[in-house]
Amino acid sequence: MSIILRILFVLVGSITALFVARDSLNFDIIQTFVAILLVTALLLGGSFWSLWRKT
Repeated sequence: MSIILRILFVLVGSITALFVARDSLNFDIIQTFVAILLVTALLLGGSFWSLWRKT
């Protein structure tokens, strides 16, 4: 589980760095927000995929 989270946070850091400078004061807050959005999107995608496979 920790390997998955580390890969996720590397991805989130890269995505956030595209939009916000790393030395910005809000970088950590925006990185956390992007991580929450990404996890939510993955969970929604998994649940819709599960519903699609049942039908």
